[in-house]
Amino acid sequence: MGRPNYEVGDMIVLKSGLTRTAKADKRCRISSILPNDHGHVQYRVQFDAENFERRITEADIDTGESPSRASPEAAAKSDGAEPWLKFSSIKIGK
Repeated sequence: MGRPNYEVGDMIVLKSGLTRTAKADKRCRISSILPNDHGHVQYRVQFDAENFERRITEADIDTGESPSRASPEAAAKSDGAEPWLKFSSIKIGK
C-alpha cells in the first residue's frame, strides 16, 4: 500500500461521489505523486475541464475502470524498443 501504482501522466477514473455532479467526467490525469500520508499513496490530479488540481488518495481511484500500470520491463518488451546505451558498442582505446 506504500508504493504508487500509477505514474505522472497516467489517465485514471475516480470513484463515484468524488465529483460535484453525477454526470461529470470522472477521468483525470495524474500531475504529481505526493508523499505518503500514514501509508496511503497520494496523487495530485487535474480534470481537463478544470484549471486547478485536486489531492486524492489511492483509495479514491476506481481500479476496475482505470488501466493498470504494467511493469517497465514488460512495457519495454512490448514496444520492441532497445536501450539507448548499448554496452557492446562501446570501444575503449588501449
